[in-house]
Amino acid sequence: MNERTSPGNLLSAESQPEPPIETKLGGAPAFAVKGLFILALFYTFYFARSLLLPVVLAILLSLILYPAVRALRRLSIPEPAGAALVVATLTGALALGIYQLFEPASEWIARFPRMAEQVERKLTSFRKSVEQVTKAAEKVEALTTVQSEAKRPQQVVTKPPSLISRIWGGTQSVIVSAGATLVLLLFLLASGDLFMRKLVRVLPTLTDKKTAVAVARTIQSAIARYLFTITCINAGLGVLTGIALHLLGMPNPILWGVMVALFNYVPYIGPAISGTVLTVVAFLTFDDVRDVLLVPLVYFTLETVEGQFITPVLTGRSLTLNPVMIFLSMLLWGWIWGVVGALMAVPILMTLKIFCDHIPSLDMIGEFVSGKSTPASET
Repeated sequence: MNERTSPGNLLSAESQPEPPIETKLGGAPAFAVKGLFILALFYTFYFARSLLLPVVLAILLSLILYPAVRALRRLSIPEPAGAALVVATLTGALALGIYQLFEPASEWIARFPRMAEQVERKLTSFRKSVEQVTKAAEKVEALTTVQSEAKRPQQVVTKPPSLISRIWGGTQSVIVSAGATLVLLLFLLASGDLFMRKLVRVLPTLTDKKTAVAVARTIQSAIARYLFTITCINAGLGVLTGIALHLLGMPNPILWGVMVALFNYVPYIGPAISGTVLTVVAFLTFDDVRDVLLVPLVYFTLETVEGQFITPVLTGRSLTLNPVMIFLSMLLWGWIWGVVGALMAVPILMTLKIFCDHIPSLDMIGEFVSGKSTPASET
């Protein structure tokens, strides 16, 4: 028998440890596998948005509304009855708000086709120069495309769906999602801390149980406090904006006040959209340039006072977030879940920060998410 194939050599070869998986993969780093997992997770969020959106929104609403259910329980009202009362109140408030704003919103939607004519009429001073440039461009285009037009085959143009049909299709989707969110919210509020007790029961060690309880309580208190404070601030901003627009002579000030309050949940982007819409409406409403410019000036003054003074003082700095990460989070969740994702971007980022603060292995991510600067002597 050959020395290389002797029983002793075979036994020693079989007893050698298995090479690590990194060696089998040709030295592929571990973070590449984690990166692929994160990409797969985000694509799952994207393709399952119709299922996940009502779930995440119901969880956020339950964090805000559960203190009301707890207060009703102190009044000897059982949690299921208290949850039903809270959800019914929320549904009634939403229905009343939509009913009050439906008519003015429909009027502005109906005015969309005529807005182009109004803008053209108000921009008569610029029409001549624009027409000269347009005629010159048309002449150049005609000289370059005369020969190709005769040889070009006739194309069939498909008429796009009308605005009414698109709005109705989107409304049906919103109604279904809102119904699923309210039903799930009812079950979450009625169940109380049932999921927390089950989570603590299935965790293996006492340290994991304590960590889970601390994370859950911090998320519930911090997110509920933040969302309640921001809701009060946005409501106040919407009321002040509506009063200011009414004094300036803007039509439908309640509608624009509600728009400002809702869009203000999206930092940076929401106020910019509100200011643009108000400027366009002022341009279509007033003939004097001074009256037109006064509307965005008043709005951005109120927005600056709210964003630079009121919100930092009321929300505190215990959960200060990195502004760059806030903007990136809005872009990410806006791409994944649309407008609702952009609205939930900040609470989701706050939840991630709370997880990172309680889990040592995620300290590096928490440092990037946090907006607090750590002194060099502490690093």
